[in-house]
Amino acid sequence: MLHTPWRILPVKPAWIITVLIALPVSLRAELAVTTNDNKFILVNGVNQVVPNPPPDTASIIDLSVFPPKLVAEVPNVPGSVIGPPLSVAVTPDESLALVTGPMKVDPKDPTKQAMDNRLSVIDLQANPPQVIATLETGLEPSGLSVNRAGTLALVANRGDGSISIFGIAGKTVSPLGQLLVGNASSLIGAVAFTPDGQRALVTRDGDNLVSLLNINGTNVTLANRDMRTGLRPYGVDVTHDGRAAVVANVGYGSGDSDTISVIDLQATPPRVVDTLSVGQTPEGIKLSPDGTLCAVVVSNGSIKPKDSPFFADHGELLLFHVDGTKLTPAGSVPIGHWPQGIVISSDNRTLLVCNAVERNLQVLQWDGTTLKDSGYRIPLSGEPAAIRMAEK
Repeated sequence: MLHTPWRILPVKPAWIITVLIALPVSLRAELAVTTNDNKFILVNGVNQVVPNPPPDTASIIDLSVFPPKLVAEVPNVPGSVIGPPLSVAVTPDESLALVTGPMKVDPKDPTKQAMDNRLSVIDLQANPPQVIATLETGLEPSGLSVNRAGTLALVANRGDGSISIFGIAGKTVSPLGQLLVGNASSLIGAVAFTPDGQRALVTRDGDNLVSLLNINGTNVTLANRDMRTGLRPYGVDVTHDGRAAVVANVGYGSGDSDTISVIDLQATPPRVVDTLSVGQTPEGIKLSPDGTLCAVVVSNGSIKPKDSPFFADHGELLLFHVDGTKLTPAGSVPIGHWPQGIVISSDNRTLLVCNAVERNLQVLQWDGTTLKDSGYRIPLSGEPAAIRMAEK
């Protein structure tokens, strides 16, 4: 958590944002999209709402070049650092980004936050990119995913235990209904499709479960298979071949080492087959597009008060080789404070990590053998929480 010595960088002046969003996004680009929170900070381990905060934003980054390039910033896109850092999704054709707004400043008390229920649809092909629709979800929409066909989106509603179902046709996103997965105390956090689009996994850190869903077209139902991966399953991702899923278990923030788990999706029924210790609070977890690498963003005590015995002056990025359902360590690098989401480029060579306190993206490099910090940082106009690329 944010502590007093760390300086929050100022939001970029409006004229800089205007210049950025005037730049067209290349059709050949490999895009990553972040959601950036301006409402909420952590000061010496205490959650605080920013007085009269500027609007939240989204940023669009081109990963087809090195160093990656910030090509656009879209204003007025509600987002939040509260919840799993998977609250943005990109359609496979990179035409749309969907961003959930889990929290807002409480209109009754501006020193507090309240649950929101908004889903923003961003047209990434517009010049400049812009929000073209705002839809309602269940309470506190958090992690979401789009299927590989680009026709269906599922949103995990943390505040009421439901999944919101949306159909996608071109640039039109339409609500199709909701599925009740648990109750409000289940704290549904994230959802991930299998590559064939016929199943999905939903994390529930309130009751320590991962639920399996069956999908037939736009019909989404419970598969009546719940798995226990570890304490407070939070983020989830599925390998490109559908063989396995990885889950980040954030634990209870008590200073103990937390875990990630592997689910064998080819087993009948699917089951947890491995759990590894990774350190304090693994919030972000993401597989490489080819499924051979798994990156885990570990807060590592950087979100604790500085005088806490569990405080560490940096987060940690852990990289694992993936072989079927087996994970083996590949490398690690110190990262910023209160780190959140992570993406890996399609060639596996570039990783982007969201550092919320520093308000930047940290650019890491992997050469197949060694993981290192490139030294590049991409400043953003808010605290980057979630980051995603198209999943094809």
